[in-house]
Amino acid sequence: MEYDEVLAPNMIHLDSWQDILTNLVKVLIAYVLTMAVGWDREVEAHTAGVRTFPIVGMASCGYLLIFGGSTSADESRVLQGLITGIGFVGGGAILKERKTVHGTATAASVWNAGAIGAAVAMQHYGIAVTLAVLNLITLRLLLPVKKRLDNRRSGVEG
Repeated sequence: MEYDEVLAPNMIHLDSWQDILTNLVKVLIAYVLTMAVGWDREVEAHTAGVRTFPIVGMASCGYLLIFGGSTSADESRVLQGLITGIGFVGGGAILKERKTVHGTATAASVWNAGAIGAAVAMQHYGIAVTLAVLNLITLRLLLPVKKRLDNRRSGVEG
């Protein structure tokens, strides 16, 4: 037990300024990486965009930072909850109209934003950057391919 816990076990312990700044930088990295994906969704006029993605990224990062230093079993349970919860949020971006479904790429991107935030919190910056870049590449560079395939299916040549 630390000295403070013996004298005042119920006293609130504040993080050091260094811890606060370190955590702030991590949350900001998650914010910036997910903002880029949110910006893309916003430009494409999707329901989830420039506000949703950074909030999902920050929250995922924040939840894992809160449990920093806990056991891997605790961290695993937090990750399981995040994966399920973010899947639910992403599900709200999926819309069905008659025989077509829209928003699955946005929903998957929301889920990915959670993974980006979690990776940043766990100091896996390479994974976070890779997820963000590949998400943007998939949304931007594969969009013309998807449109061409959709046109072929509907009988329209493009």
